[in-house]
Amino acid sequence: MNATLKHTPLYELHKKNNARFAPFAGWEMPIQYEPGAIAEHKHVRTHLGVFDTSHMGRFELRGAQVADFLDYAVSSDILNLPENTSRYGLLCREDGGIIDDVFVYRLADYFLVVVNASNLEKDYKHLDDLREGFDVELVDRSTETVMLAIQGPLAIPFLDSLASEPLSEIPRFGAAERSFDGVQTVVGRTGYTGEDGVELFFPSGNALEVWQYLFGEAATQGVDLQPIGLAARDSLRFEPGFPLYGHELSEDITPLQARLKWACEFDRDFVGRKALLSKLDSGDGRKLATIVLRDRGVPREGCTVHNPENGGEIGSVVTGMYAPTVDAYAANVYLENAFIKVGTMLEVEIRGKRKAAEIVKRPLYTPSYR
Repeated sequence: MNATLKHTPLYELHKKNNARFAPFAGWEMPIQYEPGAIAEHKHVRTHLGVFDTSHMGRFELRGAQVADFLDYAVSSDILNLPENTSRYGLLCREDGGIIDDVFVYRLADYFLVVVNASNLEKDYKHLDDLREGFDVELVDRSTETVMLAIQGPLAIPFLDSLASEPLSEIPRFGAAERSFDGVQTVVGRTGYTGEDGVELFFPSGNALEVWQYLFGEAATQGVDLQPIGLAARDSLRFEPGFPLYGHELSEDITPLQARLKWACEFDRDFVGRKALLSKLDSGDGRKLATIVLRDRGVPREGCTVHNPENGGEIGSVVTGMYAPTVDAYAANVYLENAFIKVGTMLEVEIRGKRKAAEIVKRPLYTPSYR
């Protein structure tokens, strides 16, 4: 493994848990543990699991104009975001291309913005450049804090017994401060699996302490808490239709193409708004769709998609995998707008052979918290 890869504060613990590692966005991250990715996926759907997501970026923003600044920088309405809540949004270029997708948490004294690991430096520079003329302080807290995601139908009942105050009092997409074993923690009732649960943010120096506390209490209570790797995280986010930057999202893809128009509040100004408004009527040429293979085959990123009537290439796969919850091989694809109707039959080229596939209604799995 490349010695230049970064490690989270829990790296040695993951090694002791026999994790398999792989490079991801400049980090050496646990991809799966001994049960395997499919077993981990199913465990989160039915019980609960904990993910070390400390590789993601965490920015703290303060200042007299911080709400106005983020309202301009992010595609969603941040100015009217109530205290102790969070919201999903996009950082866009002026031409509408997506720089990153982010979660913004509004806390009592500051805003916390969580960005993707692969985009941390790019996002920081983008926000730093934008804040000229705004009374805003921007600080990267990524190395000073850790981030854990605890997800699954048993997550809230289990954590209610451990936190200084019940987490069940925090609504979905709410945020609050709690303590675990005396460690002050920002809790977001958020996650990227399609299950209920939370994301925890606390000082890096307490990473091992909190992890061991969680697993110790789980053992005492007879709760089957398991560590989960990035492979299962990918399939868990894929089934409910959550995008992953570098796959469904990029600077060459707009929110309209990615079916993220709902994350753009067009009644206020934000970076990229003008360009996106000009493309609303046209639909921006292509759109994201989900397909299920009707022939045997595993669709992978980069596989081309073809019109079965004339063989013409009409799109490509950006994410493809086995979806355990629905027991199907499926993919997210970008297609010409004329071919995105549910029920349309297509062909995916896999290892030189054309395989039949059908466009299906999104998402494959309805998030449980709905």
